[in-house]
Order: sequence, then structure tokens, then C-alpha cells
Amino acid sequence: MEPVVEYRIDRHSGVATYVQIVQQTKQALRLGLLRPGDRLPTAREVVEAAAINPNTVLKAYRELEREGLVEARRGLGTFVRRTLGTAPADDSPLRRELHGWADRARDAGLDRDDVAALFTAVLDEHFPTTAEEISRIGHAGTEPIGHPDPMKRTEAPEQAEPPPSSLYAPSETSEPPTTRRPATTPIREENRP
Repeated sequence: MEPVVEYRIDRHSGVATYVQIVQQTKQALRLGLLRPGDRLPTAREVVEAAAINPNTVLKAYRELEREGLVEARRGLGTFVRRTLGTAPADDSPLRRELHGWADRARDAGLDRDDVAALFTAVLDEHFPTTAEEISRIGHAGTEPIGHPDPMKRTEAPEQAEPPPSSLYAPSETSEPPTTRRPATTPIREENRP
């Protein structure tokens, strides 16, 4: 069984590689490109195609498994358990309208980042995620506050875990660990381990 998704890693995006894998998998699930029973590429296949660390792929797959979207089967691979959303099919009128809009935006001279910013601004107006935004327009769109997707979480949980970056870089308020010798102990070659 061949995997049906190929990951494209943007090293200049500022988004962690494992998060890009999670996001691309979720997008494929929302668009119906991945369905229950489909096999994700193995860590080795992703490493060979994208030149990334295998632990990064495994971290992304563990996150997807934690969310109940995939399951690892020893010796067989990682398989989709459930899908997300109900995005319009390739031939739907809504998708055709969106294609037309994208063509008009390109013809108007907007580049990809301009289109993404404009689309995100309109998306945020129609699908709010914070309590303040919801109270302003009166509904919550399709994503509830406290959604299990950590990439969409807008309010900190009561006992939040530190972000992964804190594992690699000391926080601004923390002191780096030090080992000090008593001031009275002179350091000599023969005292060194």
C-alpha cells in the first residue's frame, strides 16, 4: 500500500518541521486526500524525501496519534484512523469560486503572502476563535474554544506544558545551571578530574 501524501517542508517559514508535518496531514484529512485506512509515509520515506531527522517525523506522528487521527501498527506503518472536516470536493461550486478568486487576486498583482494575509483576515472575521471575537459577531464558526488541536488553542489551559522550544533554549528569567567550586579551593592541574 503506497502512501498518498508527500510532505513539503519550508525551512524558511519559521514553523517547526514537525508542526508542518502535522498541519499538512490535517489539511490532507480535511480535503479528503487522506481517508481512514490510508498509510502515511514511513519515517524513512519522509527522511529520504525531505532530508529531515527521523525523530522529527516520529514526533509529528506521535502528535497525530495523540489526537486520535492516526495509529501506528508495529511493522506495518502509521495509518489514518479518522478524517477531519467536510471540505468541498474538487468539482464543487465553492471550490471553483475560490479558484476564480485566487486567479483574480494573482491578476491584481497579489503574491502568495498577500493572498494568505487577506484570506486569513477574512477567515478570522467569519470564524472567530476567541471569546471576545465570538461575542462581537455572535457565533463561533466551526472551531470551539479549547479545541484539542494545540495549533488552534487560543486560551492557555490551567496547567499548560512549556512549549517545545523551552526544552532547547533557556527562558529569559531562568538562570543557567552552574557548578561552582568553593572560593577557598584553588584550581590546580592535579585537582582536575
